[in-house]
Amino acid sequence: MEFSLKERIEQARQDLAARLGVPAAEIQVVEARAVTWPDSSLGCPEPGRMYLQVLTPGFRIVLETGGKRYTYHAGREGSPFLCPPDRTREPVDE
Repeated sequence: MEFSLKERIEQARQDLAARLGVPAAEIQVVEARAVTWPDSSLGCPEPGRMYLQVLTPGFRIVLETGGKRYTYHAGREGSPFLCPPDRTREPVDE
């Protein structure tokens, strides 16, 4: 099922609010846009895993609360997920 960018933003805000135990209203959207990821890892490769080397459309959402930023990645389908800073890769269209 494909979600709109607006729906993805709300999913990411709700996930971050639950993780941090803060109201979603306290979470600001810094960036949210459609991107193209360089491979099927969606810009967040896990060590030791192999990924299809194919351009993959998706989304990148950057949220901020308490002075700290959190980056969520997503494909065209499925829910956005929090990508740790040490694994975050840039989309190809930047």
